[in-house]
Amino acid sequence: MDLLLILTYTAIAYATFKIFKIPVNKWTVPTAMLGGIVLIAGLILMMSYNHPFTTDARIYFTTTPVLPTVRGRVVEVPVSANVPLKKDDVLFRIDPRPFEYAVEAKRAALAEAEQNVLELGAAFGAATSAVEEASAARDRAKQAFDRSYQANEAARQAGRPLPITELQVENQRGVYIGAEAAVMTALARAEQARIAYEAEIGGVNPTVARLQAELKDAEYELDQTTVRAPADGYVTQLFLRPGAMAVPLPLRPVMVYVNSEDMVLGAAFIENSLQRVIVGDEAEIAFKAVPGRIFKGRVKALVNVIAQGELQPTGALVDPSAPERRRPALGIAMIDVLDDISAYQLPGGISAEVAIYTAHFHHIGVLRRVLLRMSSWMNFVFLVH
Repeated sequence: MDLLLILTYTAIAYATFKIFKIPVNKWTVPTAMLGGIVLIAGLILMMSYNHPFTTDARIYFTTTPVLPTVRGRVVEVPVSANVPLKKDDVLFRIDPRPFEYAVEAKRAALAEAEQNVLELGAAFGAATSAVEEASAARDRAKQAFDRSYQANEAARQAGRPLPITELQVENQRGVYIGAEAAVMTALARAEQARIAYEAEIGGVNPTVARLQAELKDAEYELDQTTVRAPADGYVTQLFLRPGAMAVPLPLRPVMVYVNSEDMVLGAAFIENSLQRVIVGDEAEIAFKAVPGRIFKGRVKALVNVIAQGELQPTGALVDPSAPERRRPALGIAMIDVLDDISAYQLPGGISAEVAIYTAHFHHIGVLRRVLLRMSSWMNFVFLVH
């Protein structure tokens, strides 16, 4: 664009010399040259600060590396390259049979565990009945012992012979003590059965809860055998074919998915060019692929960070003299294209020229508009590589 100004001034000066027949000598030529330098330099400075321009603009887009969540052999790839897809459309399928078998095994184990819970309930009921039975036997043994003991005590007090021998009374006492021990054993077993039956996690038996979680995990892995589109977009450079092995590790994507919703025009300016630019300022875009056509735009956002200042945790200290940090820093302005560009072949990554018009020195913006259009016309001339 600087060259356009110089050529324009040169043409005007030449025409002026010819039309007004100004003599060419050591005074007129240096004066015209000095005047041109001052005029062009002033215009460039005023436009750069108030109506910045860049040739470093591009349509940026995001891609999603598609990696499988589970390991398996690919059995179907129903998509085609560069064909628009909707979110959740199927990209490819992994052989689901091993995962179906795992789900069936978990379901069988869960059913067995639920049956075991019923058996634990029955065992608890049986243990409770055993406690009642042992208590009844203990009570009978105690009653028999008490009758024999009291009968002997009454005979002693009356001075009569003992109706029951001491050995029989002692045997009945032993039977009673044994029955008491049997009751304690039955109570312990009943308590153990109760704990096993009533143990719960969130109201569910622990074994059942664990197998339910394992079943959900197996069903999730089965669902992941069908890999779907993460958003509206398309697959490009599709090389995946049925029979290939898809593995989550090592992290090696099997296809690249282009998100069509995230395309944005980003324009890079030198640091001091954006000092007067604010969100909402008018912009104009000239795509090199569409010569002679200017598109309307508006500043959507100003990115508040620059790549050269990025720091990430590593095992090394920051080296300010590193080549990537010494490159000229560029600020990024995000531009909304207001005109419809769907009729043009403008793929993601295509380059453009962008001019932004601020509210300062509005009349100078007219010159920027003219120069942008002249630059766009020059795009009609291109070389075949």
